[in-house]
Amino acid sequence: MAAVIRRATPEDVLGISTVQVRSWQVAYRGQLPQEFLDRMAPERRLPVWEQFVTGMDWPRIGTLVAVDGADVVGFVQFSPAQDADAEPGLTGEVNAIYALSSAWGTGVGRGLMSGAVAALAEAGYRRATLWVLGTNARARRFYEAAGWAPDGAEKEDTVAGVLVNEVRYARDLS
Repeated sequence: MAAVIRRATPEDVLGISTVQVRSWQVAYRGQLPQEFLDRMAPERRLPVWEQFVTGMDWPRIGTLVAVDGADVVGFVQFSPAQDADAEPGLTGEVNAIYALSSAWGTGVGRGLMSGAVAALAEAGYRRATLWVLGTNARARRFYEAAGWAPDGAEKEDTVAGVLVNEVRYARDLS
């Protein structure tokens, strides 16, 4: 797959929504209720992604897409970190990174993550964090291969009515 990584535009919103839903339906099978995953629809995510994409404050807040031809096959979204212990203006966060399962293992994820890390560093952040389900072994291996490591922070959250444990990963950007 020869995907191109670029900033998202309003025209990418349906593609981003589709990638998010389709990747959740594959990546979280067995980790979240199947009924919840089956009911997910890209159209329901459109307002959220329209707001993210039109509200970018590059490079502090942004969304990058991976496109193959005219199709969005992956995306990453980042912003200032929201954690209480985050240093204001110095810690950024990767809020979401997803790719269609057909793009897994093709370098799309690596390209998106590299682009997000570069944008966060360009914005002046010195550290970046992200949260991942503790049970998501595939994602955790991906993050570790990209230079991220658990920093000891964990939290419980409720997703689709299920209590889940999330682990925070971090990396230095300097």
